[in-house]
Amino acid sequence: MRSNIFYSSVYLDVQTRVKEFLNAQETFLSPTSLKSPRAVGDALQDVLAERFSEVMGPLAASCSTEFARRAMADVAFTDRDGIYYVVDVKTHRKDTKFNMPNLTSVERLARFYESDTNCFVILFIAYSVAGERLTVSDVHFVPIEFLDWSCLTIGALGWGQIQIANSNLIRLRPQYSRKAWMLELCEELLQFYPREIAKISERIKRFERVRELWGGKADTWSAPPIEPPTDVPA
Repeated sequence: MRSNIFYSSVYLDVQTRVKEFLNAQETFLSPTSLKSPRAVGDALQDVLAERFSEVMGPLAASCSTEFARRAMADVAFTDRDGIYYVVDVKTHRKDTKFNMPNLTSVERLARFYESDTNCFVILFIAYSVAGERLTVSDVHFVPIEFLDWSCLTIGALGWGQIQIANSNLIRLRPQYSRKAWMLELCEELLQFYPREIAKISERIKRFERVRELWGGKADTWSAPPIEPPTDVPA
């Protein structure tokens, strides 16, 4: 089974609806908050979560917005074919030179994609700020497997974190094969892990030298232990 939303032009319509919906909102941030990408990101996520089922319309048979802080999803929905989509909202202010957001853990994604009825979706929102007005310029609503590996990287956290290498450079392969993308993920990891092993080996050697240095030092910074106070008779 594959998604009728993403293996057709429907997802492009969703992108348009998200952009129009956000740009139609009245000012929902203070001038101070507009200066903070984190505050803007949280606000955009909240606005979308409140009205997500409305934005998706009949495409979503059910919709969820309540998740633990470190969950994969900001919002989630099930379509009428029973496919379950978790949506991670990412925002990017276009006048920032560099932004490298985490998407998800490689292990978490591998487990999630053991089911062909699961889909991990990135809702990427690029915006600009002029005065007290926020304008959304670009929206991408795509499963992670539509992101080309040339714009992704893996960060050394836990099993490894899939990251967008630079939010100013998003490269897509629409309707790409999930199987092909997951095999590419495995190849990326089979190159990434040996590099990490080499780094760890160097770190081990480094602190073996540090231990040797400190083992030969005089203990000049020690002091006699402080005697505990004794009870004084009243």
